[in-house]
Amino acid sequence: MFKLISDMIPRGDQPKAIETMSRYLLSGSPHNVLIGVTGSGKTFTMAHIIARINRPTLVIAPNKTLAAQLYYEFKTLFPENAVEYFVSYYDYYQPEAYIPASDTYIQKDSAINEAIDKLRHSATMSVLTRRDVIVVASVSCIYGLGAPEDYLEMRIELEVGQEMDRQHLLRSLVGIQYERNDMDFHRGVFRVRGDRVEIFPAYEEDKAIRVDFFGDEIERIAEIDPLRGVVLRSMSRVAVFPASHYVTQKTTLKRAIDTILEELKERVAFFRQENKWIEAQRIEERTHFDVEMMMELGYCNGIENYSRHLTGRAPGEPPPTLLDYFPKDMVVFFDESHIGLPQMRGMYHGDR
Repeated sequence: MFKLISDMIPRGDQPKAIETMSRYLLSGSPHNVLIGVTGSGKTFTMAHIIARINRPTLVIAPNKTLAAQLYYEFKTLFPENAVEYFVSYYDYYQPEAYIPASDTYIQKDSAINEAIDKLRHSATMSVLTRRDVIVVASVSCIYGLGAPEDYLEMRIELEVGQEMDRQHLLRSLVGIQYERNDMDFHRGVFRVRGDRVEIFPAYEEDKAIRVDFFGDEIERIAEIDPLRGVVLRSMSRVAVFPASHYVTQKTTLKRAIDTILEELKERVAFFRQENKWIEAQRIEERTHFDVEMMMELGYCNGIENYSRHLTGRAPGEPPPTLLDYFPKDMVVFFDESHIGLPQMRGMYHGDR
């Protein structure tokens, strides 16, 4: 249940707008428009509508700046509910390129903002585990993301008294792309100290999980301060979600590798037929390197390039996005739609 906390009350045309929009949404009306001049309290009106309809909500803004502003406003209005932020996490991105004149291949390069990556993981986890969730996103929320089914199914559930071999837990953490680092404890890492395993979830900033074993049984679970190691609270159970949205189960990965190699044969044959021997050699070497990494580690750099194979989609079929993480009764608010909708249409037609 959403709980809106504010000293202000709706005034002027706001009560009528809240009542009308809520009635339309609850009756199943697919498209509704709320019009108001700057400063008329549209965000406040949206908040009251969300509190009334009590459904998971996605708010899309046309840029990161406006999305951040809306995020902080909703965070203030709904302090007891899950208000999340989901935008592109690239500080810098250079796509791969090839210059035929000099036979130069430029590899893809990027820099990921760790703080935004944490917020993205927090958003997807909240959407999959809660109903009282508001995600404020930019239009990049329609970019491809890992399959929500794998992301949810591959979470690790731990409970006090549960029988589990410590080594099995460590292997499971590596399987969902956590790294072991006993010296530098940060987000997406776990460390081992005797019968104690400490996990720093990818979606947390100042909280980690401590799991104490007694033989092959979980004796205690606690939430700790990762810097000081102080116990914040004891827990009876906890779920650890993957450190990457592109986690894949072993059976799915094996099937994906088979289809990747099949497509590779087709592309190599095409390049050779066109007498493009360098291109054929390059794609063959790169793909085999990626496949070997996937077989050994379960992932590779740029694994999103193989998302069609990992999710079993046909060529041209759209990939899973943030919208697929939401339940079917979600509500989408498009703020500044006169700017955002043309952006969406441009992105769609640019991909055709």
